[in-house]
Amino acid sequence: MRKFWLIFRNEYLRHVLRRRFIFALLSLPVFVALLVGVGLLAAWSDYDHRPVGYVDLSGFFLNARQVPSKTDNLFPPPIMQSFSSEAEARAELQEGQIQAYFTIDPQYLKNGTVRLYTLGSIKGNTRDDFQNFLRYNLLSNQPQAIAERVLNGPEIVVQSLSSNRKMASNEVLNILLPLISGLLFVVVINISGSYLVQALVEEKENRTMEIVVTSVSHAQLMAGKIVGNLLVGLTELIIWLSFGFLGLAFAQRYIPGAQNLNINFDFIWLMAVTLLPAFVMVAALMAAVGASTSGSREAQQWAGLFTLPIVIPFWLVVPLMESPNSPLAIGMSFFPLTAPVTLPLRAAFTDVPAWQTIISVLLLIACAAAALWLAGRTFRMGMLRYGKRLTWREIFGKAG
Repeated sequence: MRKFWLIFRNEYLRHVLRRRFIFALLSLPVFVALLVGVGLLAAWSDYDHRPVGYVDLSGFFLNARQVPSKTDNLFPPPIMQSFSSEAEARAELQEGQIQAYFTIDPQYLKNGTVRLYTLGSIKGNTRDDFQNFLRYNLLSNQPQAIAERVLNGPEIVVQSLSSNRKMASNEVLNILLPLISGLLFVVVINISGSYLVQALVEEKENRTMEIVVTSVSHAQLMAGKIVGNLLVGLTELIIWLSFGFLGLAFAQRYIPGAQNLNINFDFIWLMAVTLLPAFVMVAALMAAVGASTSGSREAQQWAGLFTLPIVIPFWLVVPLMESPNSPLAIGMSFFPLTAPVTLPLRAAFTDVPAWQTIISVLLLIACAAAALWLAGRTFRMGMLRYGKRLTWREIFGKAG
């Protein structure tokens, strides 16, 4: 057991202390932060804080009230400024004191006609803000709570008749989380798998393994390498998810509109019990490829094929969301390479029966154990075959 830990420690530290690993580890959070920052900067540069004027020819909005600003508005709506005449409003517009002005038709209550005047383009939200202003004041005789409810509209919660699952607008993260974790899974397994395959092929080519196996068993060597490289990928995934949760906590504290976002932590546990054995399974399969091939380029090409089935749920995300209990969705929940994304995605839209979750996880664990056995067998058979590639018949045939 001590030799296993020595191999595991050496394999893990050999990768995580490299500059390219640290660069890859920090590049994703920095890239996401830059995207968010650029988006906020673009939104701020497009925001026009100047008032919007209006000339009320109908006489209905003479004592109009401003729409109360919501606490979750990142950019508050502009002030609606009243003018007694169109000439006065036009003069303010030409001087740049207002961004635009509206004239309310004398027969507005009958025909609803409003005209907009501007010197150039107008921000897209200005029309919506003025429409809300008109609606709010048309409801001036109603209690403020009723007026705000008409403006905000209903809060629709989707209730499935076939289960107890409910989905509200503030639970959008529960839909995105399985997709984001699936993408991160593909990225991480490719990175850690490439490390493992490259290390196995290089050590096989330079005959290092022939020396190492004189002091450790085949099983200890392969298990240490797989677990070490697996932990490299898990380190990346855990740190990236930690950055994501820290970013969400920051957004909920300082960014309006993000306070109501909720995360169902049942999804976190479900993704953990599916992603972990899937990591082991794919890493072991990649190790088997690295031990059976004769060159690093060939090994990388074959190893990349194992990640293709993982992205199938992304191609079928619409039918999976619309019919989470269909035979297709259930079948993909049982298939080990698609289960890590499909099962949490289904759980976001329906109550997945416990027996299906148990079968899916047990299949993943069984496949992970089988992949470890295959990797050990392939490594033992192909270790001394310098410059030669193992065939599938040799791997699955009677051991020599």
